[in-house]
Amino acid sequence: MLLLVGLGNPNLDNLNNRHNVGFLIIDAINQKFKLSKQKPKFKGLLTTGKINEQKVFAIKPLTFMNNSGVCIKELIDYFKIDVKDVFVFHDDMDINIGKVKAKIGGSNAGHNGIDSIDKNIGKNYSRVRIGIGHPKNNTAGADHVLDNFSSDEKLYLEKVASNIIESLSILINKDLDLFSSKINQK
Repeated sequence: MLLLVGLGNPNLDNLNNRHNVGFLIIDAINQKFKLSKQKPKFKGLLTTGKINEQKVFAIKPLTFMNNSGVCIKELIDYFKIDVKDVFVFHDDMDINIGKVKAKIGGSNAGHNGIDSIDKNIGKNYSRVRIGIGHPKNNTAGADHVLDNFSSDEKLYLEKVASNIIESLSILINKDLDLFSSKINQK
């Protein structure tokens, strides 16, 4: 069993924020692989299905970014999902827009969603860090992540989502270096 998690904030005002790129990826995965209809469970919107013959749960936590770990902890405890089979998609200001880096664990680099997950389940899960670029014009980091994507940035992210879907089998086989390489070559 695998758990795919997309981080974001549930308010409609936040729908197109940079911080919600994880939600965008989960929505794209749900659509491509025809996972079940989203249902409110475990403090999130949960879908289920199969990808490459593996049972998959996909969730968008509704606990707001700073408490994402609570949702994930409840779900993995209930379904007995191993932490090493958890994949979290999230924004990263230290990566250029349109670039992706995957890794296991590491520092939360000030990302409150990752900090919450680390505190609730440890660090032995896979992270897919999706670049949103650095703030411009002395914009504070918190303001930058809560700003909406520009139309050009949306085009980049649609391509990134498509590339992630094309390479998802590499990711779920845990070849994180190859996954990152394939995404960033396109």
